[in-house]
Amino acid sequence: MNKPLRRIAIFCGLLMVALLIRDNWLQYVRADELNSHKYNRRVEIERYAHERGDIIVDGKAITGSAETEDSDFRYKRVWKNGPLWAPVTGYSSQAFDSSQLENLEDGILTGNDDQLFFDRTLSMFTGDKKRGGNIVTTLNGDAQRAAFKGLGEKKGAVVALDPKSGAILALASTPSYDPSVFAGNSLDDSDNRQKLLKDKDKPMLNRALRETYPPGSTFKVVTAAAALENGLYDDIDAKTESPLPWTLPQSTTPLQNEGDIPCENATLREALRVSCNTVFGKMSDDLGNKKMIEQTDKFGFNKEVFTPVRADASIYPEDNRPQNAMAGIGQASNRTTPLQMAMVASAIANDGKLMQPYMVAERQAPNLDPVYTHEPEELSRALSGENAQKVQQMMETVVKDGTGTNARIPGVTVGGKTGTAQHGLNNSEKPYAWFISYAKTDSGSPVAVAVVVEDGNANRDDISGGGLAAPIARDVMKAVIDSGK
Repeated sequence: MNKPLRRIAIFCGLLMVALLIRDNWLQYVRADELNSHKYNRRVEIERYAHERGDIIVDGKAITGSAETEDSDFRYKRVWKNGPLWAPVTGYSSQAFDSSQLENLEDGILTGNDDQLFFDRTLSMFTGDKKRGGNIVTTLNGDAQRAAFKGLGEKKGAVVALDPKSGAILALASTPSYDPSVFAGNSLDDSDNRQKLLKDKDKPMLNRALRETYPPGSTFKVVTAAAALENGLYDDIDAKTESPLPWTLPQSTTPLQNEGDIPCENATLREALRVSCNTVFGKMSDDLGNKKMIEQTDKFGFNKEVFTPVRADASIYPEDNRPQNAMAGIGQASNRTTPLQMAMVASAIANDGKLMQPYMVAERQAPNLDPVYTHEPEELSRALSGENAQKVQQMMETVVKDGTGTNARIPGVTVGGKTGTAQHGLNNSEKPYAWFISYAKTDSGSPVAVAVVVEDGNANRDDISGGGLAAPIARDVMKAVIDSGK
């Protein structure tokens, strides 16, 4: 063989070796990666070839599956009363992936999770078709319906927790949306999703978890807790050192109270009952920014919360003295989610113990056998039991004969705190109405609630936590108590 032919033969041989190596690399080394690659159409076809498992509330499915037409994806997700449950479940779409529980629990719901390996293996021998598992939530259907009914056409959010376990009992955000309208992959589904994304009222925003607001006067219970925990005060019925007027530090501006209320040297109980800005602003200044941050951290501020759905971090910032004083009454750069304020009320109701919020009670195999059961977990000790009970007394006075009387429930002890948070530059926009609360029965506290209302249609003078938010909290708490859950 002459030299040029020999070179060509060697080159062709090298190409054959390279091809064999590449073929074996693809078939064996990268097989799993390619089989599960998001651009592998067969993976998506298999994913929608069988019915998706359900999300369960009160023992009943709030989701389902429906056969599609004119698509190689056989099944799509549907919801029973989608707007009611969208803040909990999120969406699952053939074209736009998924969110929240539908996303985080996708492995169980599709049946592909490793926890279901035995079930999948068994079905290969029995000939049963593949099915997804179920996600059993902690939600209370009556409480969820009460939250949505109370919010009505108003923008806002409600979160209800079981203080003893951290279980989420209600999670409402309005306006809401129906995930079913874009669960498929047609042009109509795409158009429906675009309409939701362009809606100025942001129906796909989960205000309970992903929106932060100034908490207004509801935050005064945190400032009171900080004062008690740091020994600034120990008797809630002793007079505080709170002059009137009181000027913000490093300023010539006096801090204003709402109306003609008895705030000069008011006791902690009286200051919370009538919501004295001067008392709690000075209290925050006396404690200082570092101690206020330490207290808020114990309540869960300054870090994200996972339920398992992620909630944005609520922020009590490092700040100068005037801003720290304002943050102590829930203004300035103090920002919080409704979930966070429900956690505050929950910790106080639970004698200072803050439990990790959660909404997945159990994961089930397709045969309904549990593969995971949640165990309640303590997140932190927000304040001592003794001081928590002092704050409870203060909050119960607020509902008994203070600004929170609209939250009263006959035969039930209720503690609460109203808030009307300034909004916009120099308070130029309509404020937010807040209410946080808990209810106590003979067996303890079964529910703690936070409500925020953005009512752009209300007259400015009619916007108050006691007027708009407290009745919603009352109805949610009553729904939990009446259901016996």
